[in-house]
Amino acid sequence: MQKTLFRFIKQVASLAQKHCAAGLVAISNPTGNGFAGWKHVVLHYLRIEMVKSYAETVDYASEMDRIRRFLNLPMFGFPKPSTLCRSFHRTPMAVLRRLLAGSAELLNQSGHAAVDSTFLTRERAPPHYLRRIDRSVETFKVTFLVDTADHAIIDVGCSTRWPNDAKIGPKLARRNIEALRSLSADKGYDSNSFRTELRDGGVRPLIKHRIYSSLDHAHNTRIDSDSYNRRWMAESVFASIKRTLGATVRACSWWLEFRETLLKATVYNLRRGVRYP
Repeated sequence: MQKTLFRFIKQVASLAQKHCAAGLVAISNPTGNGFAGWKHVVLHYLRIEMVKSYAETVDYASEMDRIRRFLNLPMFGFPKPSTLCRSFHRTPMAVLRRLLAGSAELLNQSGHAAVDSTFLTRERAPPHYLRRIDRSVETFKVTFLVDTADHAIIDVGCSTRWPNDAKIGPKLARRNIEALRSLSADKGYDSNSFRTELRDGGVRPLIKHRIYSSLDHAHNTRIDSDSYNRRWMAESVFASIKRTLGATVRACSWWLEFRETLLKATVYNLRRGVRYP
């Protein structure tokens, strides 16, 4: 377990140093002082990997000799939990997306992808706090675009308003159209405009039609069942993340919940990358 964790840390550090160079000052401190930004990123991913709070993450990391030496930090020289929290707020979304894309590149990709949605629970808070921040939705909708070769998470979409899947799917596919060869999805993504957009981009749509007439039955019969059934892999990814990283997001604001979900997806890719090289 310790060897796997250290390989995880080294891989995170390699990605962080490569992909967040442009956001070092924004992550660390607006004035340019403080800890290097990539060290903040490593601690954030360690927090998600260990499913710990900010304070617990700092305590554990400061006691791990190999990690402490790798980060070149003394035992009592780690960022304070409040400093780590502020850096999480400052980390640009573009940096987190680059890190997710970099982690997906560690796994084999075939271009055959599946898209599906699930719900994460927003951590419970005192009722008076929920009233103060005007937050009443207790679940958080997450959509993953997953490559079916090695279960790599390619892209993530999040929403607290539960929009129609047919509106979320095209956004994820559009951002990754060049990397796709086929896309499978259930009837929730049934949209002729979505299929047309995929075909125009050279992607084979494997999306079942809602049944309104006998013609819809005919369309569904023509879909290759083996290729379409690969969409179960997205559901497998959901189950794995909820089982190992938790089915709850702790952040209180929706935009921080989005960032936390991106961290979870990247940690999932990195776990597979370091355990199944």
